[in-house]
Amino acid sequence: MASLSFTRVGYNNRNSFAVTRHDRPNLTRPCRVGLKVFASDSHAEADLSVCVNGLQMPNPFVIGSGPPGTNYTVMKRAFDEGWGAVIAKTVSLDAAKVINVTPRYARLRAGANGSAKGQIIGWENIELISDRPLETMLKEFKQLKEEYPDRILIASIMEEYDKAAWEELIDRVEQTGIDAIEINFSCPHGMPERKMGAAIGKDCALLEEVCGWINAKATVPVWAKMTPNITDITEPARVALSSGCEGVSAINTIMSVMGINLDTLRPEPSVEGYSTPGGYSCKAVHPIALAKVMNIAKMINSEFNDKEYSLSGIGGVETGGDAAEFILLGANTVQVCTGVMMHGYGLVKKLSAELKDFMKKHNFSSIEDFRGASLQYFTTHTDLVRRQREAIQERKAVKKGLQSDKDWTGDGFVKETESMVSN
Repeated sequence: MASLSFTRVGYNNRNSFAVTRHDRPNLTRPCRVGLKVFASDSHAEADLSVCVNGLQMPNPFVIGSGPPGTNYTVMKRAFDEGWGAVIAKTVSLDAAKVINVTPRYARLRAGANGSAKGQIIGWENIELISDRPLETMLKEFKQLKEEYPDRILIASIMEEYDKAAWEELIDRVEQTGIDAIEINFSCPHGMPERKMGAAIGKDCALLEEVCGWINAKATVPVWAKMTPNITDITEPARVALSSGCEGVSAINTIMSVMGINLDTLRPEPSVEGYSTPGGYSCKAVHPIALAKVMNIAKMINSEFNDKEYSLSGIGGVETGGDAAEFILLGANTVQVCTGVMMHGYGLVKKLSAELKDFMKKHNFSSIEDFRGASLQYFTTHTDLVRRQREAIQERKAVKKGLQSDKDWTGDGFVKETESMVSN
């Protein structure tokens, strides 16, 4: 395989800046390395390394903000296991306002309601952001960067609608040496009355203003984490990028009610017999996440310079194939949170091996070789009709399946349905 070496470019908050973010809006952005690497030896191992917004990662697999990044011990474990980057659990200035409850998770299995058998396909949480003192988290960020200076640590932050608070929080997390910031504009539950999380992410006017504050202050790359609980996710994504963010992450969890216990008639997760809607994740959200990421990627490609902005895909990743789908739809990195909670930090080895197998199958040498390759195959339903009509005429043959709704029969309904399924 052709050899390739990356140099960290753009931002380095511990040394000197190649550029400064305070020149906005006329900032000349550092270009993400976007080289196409072609293998000279078809048997050479695929290269999983990526360089995103000037941040060099050994692979595209990122610990998503949540319990897997909640303290020094678990983040250290993530680095030791080989994760490409770690996004810590979201912090704010005043952790005393954050009070979690237990139990705070509920699972959905592929079986009857309440069944203890079957594969876990859905996961709901009613967990809030970090309840640890900010000073403690900052100390641990600093310790991690001292011990792992070449690994990427990203701080996830969230604050109220208060410019001074955002500026103070950004300044304090940057002093620890973190490499980038992810802004939590998407937490679907907890403290919306304080205009935190999705309360900002759903309001494009608020989002534009707050992104302006953030990007005027930050000196490291900024990613905006998008909520799926909105009609058109490209609208806030567009606002975030236009307001100075280097990238977007999508999706955060989907607002949900996991279910009702049919014995007690109480909702899950049950806290003293009561519950509240929470965020839904795991395998069941994967198709929804793919659609959202596809829409954002197409918007970035058409309206922005793709090589200057990044997209981090999130949602139901448990296999290398799941990750490949996000990358094929334009994602630079792939985040995993619930998957780690279910399978452990060693999951990254399985993900890496399976992604390499996929790349070898298609003779891809690098992530950039296939990033966004499947976007071209999405179109409108009107165009699908046109394409199929032309294909039928060209083949001069009857297409597989029924010709019209009048051809359905009662007796052969299941077989007729199967005749028109593509996978």
